[in-house]
Amino acid sequence: MTLATLSDVLQPALKGGYAVPGLVCLGWEDMRAYALAAQAERAPVILQAGPSCRAHTPLPVLGAMMRHLAVSVDVPVVVHLDHGYTLAECREALEAGFTSLMFDGSRKPLAQNIDETAQVAEMAHAAGISCEGEIGFVGYSGGENSAGTDPQEAACFARETSVDAMAISVGNMHLQTDHEGGLDEARIRAIEAVTEVALVIHGGSGVPYAQRAALAAGSRIAKFNIGTELRMAFGKALREAVNVDPARFDRVSILKETHDPVFDAARAVIRGLGASGKA
Repeated sequence: MTLATLSDVLQPALKGGYAVPGLVCLGWEDMRAYALAAQAERAPVILQAGPSCRAHTPLPVLGAMMRHLAVSVDVPVVVHLDHGYTLAECREALEAGFTSLMFDGSRKPLAQNIDETAQVAEMAHAAGISCEGEIGFVGYSGGENSAGTDPQEAACFARETSVDAMAISVGNMHLQTDHEGGLDEARIRAIEAVTEVALVIHGGSGVPYAQRAALAAGSRIAKFNIGTELRMAFGKALREAVNVDPARFDRVSILKETHDPVFDAARAVIRGLGASGKA
């Protein structure tokens, strides 16, 4: 059994100067490719079930699938709830075997975010698993705008919630399909100066590769969430598999052709964060 909590993989990353990828899952095909990529790279990995994943697959099913994959490889695998919005949803994930809960109260007033995140952290820690929270709001490409993390609010949030990891808003954005722009390193350093918690970047696909690697090696950012660039690899492979023969209809044979491209893309992400060989 190689099930791990978020703390199990992030604390060594902080000490070792690398970051662990939080790979956004949408179904069996991609999560299996991610686990096998981690095995091939001898790296820890975080399999994440976000809102879009949960919209079409129930949490108990996702928990069983991810735990099955954790058993099938011999590298640390974290089964992580991404963007849980309610205490009830986080409790359901805990009961479904998840080893890490991310509560997202970032749209709420600071005091409410702290209070509700602290409740989730307490529940998680009582069960022997980890909790991630978010302070500041990470927006969406073509959608809601971001609200940057205030360092003093981050210090208060980390202290009063006792989270194991803290997602911050420092120029990152969800669903970004390019690698232009980059993160606000001055804001990152200001947050690091007043907290000791492991930091998380959501929307990591939009961060330039060189900056991703540099921050993984030289900051308290120990987790980068990567989804869009892997979904793009999956979508490209799926499109090619369908278009190569318009008469094809068998989903198993079609989806089989997504494995290698997604596997290769996940390996590249792992290598880029310096996590290879760290299992």
